Amino acid sequence: MADARPPLVLASASPRRLELLARLGVVPDRVLPTDIDETPYKGEVPRPHAARLARAKAEAAAALAPAAIVLAADTVVGVGRRILPKGETEAQARACLDLLSGRRHRVTTAVVLALPDGRRLFRSVESQVTFQRLTGQQVEAYIASGEWRGKAGAYAIQGGAEAFIRFLSGSHSNVVGLPLFETAQLLRGIGWLTP
Repeated sequence: MADARPPLVLASASPRRLELLARLGVVPDRVLPTDIDETPYKGEVPRPHAARLARAKAEAAAALAPAAIVLAADTVVGVGRRILPKGETEAQARACLDLLSGRRHRVTTAVVLALPDGRRLFRSVESQVTFQRLTGQQVEAYIASGEWRGKAGAYAIQGGAEAFIRFLSGSHSNVVGLPLFETAQLLRGIGWLTP
């Protein structure tokens, strides 16, 4: 019965995750961003880093909403073993774009469902993305757009940066910030999403 479902809390301030959930027909009952330290541990590599942060976000939100189902996710852009930061300054964004230019990188999103009964369900999704070799003019135009701010790896595939991508293997929605297939499977698995 739909009315008997526990409320769903999204542990994220990302408007992109809300938009992606809307594609599934899912509107969270509450948005509860968490304030956790996202600094990578020394020697930490992208996939475990995304998993650790998603779990930490889920636990922080679950502590504030114990009767709800909490959906938390974290997306990390990695080049080799290196974790790229979220774009905060123009210099940082320029450095990320210079590193991504002409090469393949991985985008990993970890998704956690924290259930009121204490169970934690987890999925991790990885996509491969290859950028064209960027010209200085392309980099500067993208920096001027400002859409890199707050984005993992300092780019948004759902924006102007999509024109830089010559190859994508895996989930497009994962690169945006929430792999829809896996998220839907998790929600269906607990009976929250039908069909």
